[in-house]
Amino acid sequence: MKVLARYLRRLPLWLLLAVPALCRADYSWNFPEPVTPIARDTLKIHNEFMLIITALFVVVFAIMIYSMINHRKRAGREPAKFTGPKGGLQWFWALLPFGILLFIDFILMGIPAVHAIIEMEDTKNKADMVLKVTGMQWKWQYEYPDSGVKFISTLSTPRDQISNSEQKGEHYLLEVDNPVVLPVGKKVRVLLTSTDVIHTWWVPQFGVKRDAIPGFLRETWVKIEKPGIYRGQCAELCGKDHGFMPVVVHAVPEPEYLAWLDKKKAEAAAAAGSGDRTWSKDELMAKGKEVYDKQCVSCHQANGQGIPNAFPALAGSPLCNSEWQTKDGKLIKDSHVDRVLHGKANTAMQAFKNTLSDVELAAVITFERNNFGNTMGDMVQPAQIKALR
Repeated sequence: MKVLARYLRRLPLWLLLAVPALCRADYSWNFPEPVTPIARDTLKIHNEFMLIITALFVVVFAIMIYSMINHRKRAGREPAKFTGPKGGLQWFWALLPFGILLFIDFILMGIPAVHAIIEMEDTKNKADMVLKVTGMQWKWQYEYPDSGVKFISTLSTPRDQISNSEQKGEHYLLEVDNPVVLPVGKKVRVLLTSTDVIHTWWVPQFGVKRDAIPGFLRETWVKIEKPGIYRGQCAELCGKDHGFMPVVVHAVPEPEYLAWLDKKKAEAAAAAGSGDRTWSKDELMAKGKEVYDKQCVSCHQANGQGIPNAFPALAGSPLCNSEWQTKDGKLIKDSHVDRVLHGKANTAMQAFKNTLSDVELAAVITFERNNFGNTMGDMVQPAQIKALR
């Protein structure tokens, strides 16, 4: 260590100062490019405030350094003796800094800040459409109430990348299977809530970061001015897979958005129709694995072993290896099907009745009852799930 210290003392000062700059990762010194009025105003206010604060810093420290140098204790100098302001001029100089600070705080900084806050909360005036966002561990549900379109958006980064057995992709942990699609140039009123714990829907380039709280319906708005793909995350610590809740928004021209909306409606109609037919076991198992990998694997794990003292195992579980309905077709309380449909109170097991389709529910239940060493051998049909709703 002594040899290293001696060597470092011999290095030029400029080289030592340059090391952090050479070693730092790619970093943006400012906000990401704003693409909404809220983000643009936020960036403008941030820059104005930084200029004001920097000017205050320079002026105050300049006066302080000048006073320390020119009015320091020296031979032949007597310190001034006074007890407070006397006379109008002294009171003027005593109150002037206070007046300047009030002007800066309430006029230069206060008025733009209040204007921005009022604009951020203006969610009802001139809204062209509504998007409802529901946070849940650990995914987002998006609903377009005016169009009847609803879907779940989950992380699509391969598990092999997360476990470091595969090279990480360009958008590692910031990619989803079903992105939100919004039209450019339209004011979108965004309603937010949650089914379990507090989540936060955050897209930096929108300037939007709003909590989704169980039992409450909060709101914000966005008006995207530039087509593109915008990425964000859940910004509230919400449990084990908090870091696996990305937000991806595709902003497209209105004709492209309308075409996407029609496609989603057609997919929903096809899914509803597929729930009326009888599915084979192979079809249910294949679909069930797909649903399990998206909705269940984070808690119950890929091998069905769960996580001890946190999430119960499905492998060999009595729940997955017992009957779920009576002989006359009635649902048995707290059975496997009942647990998946309605969840379990005071646990992380959420209800999937309103988030998954009849086909998805039937498939994933069938998959769990015939996998991980479970050998019930039965099948649950979408029509049976539909009858239980």
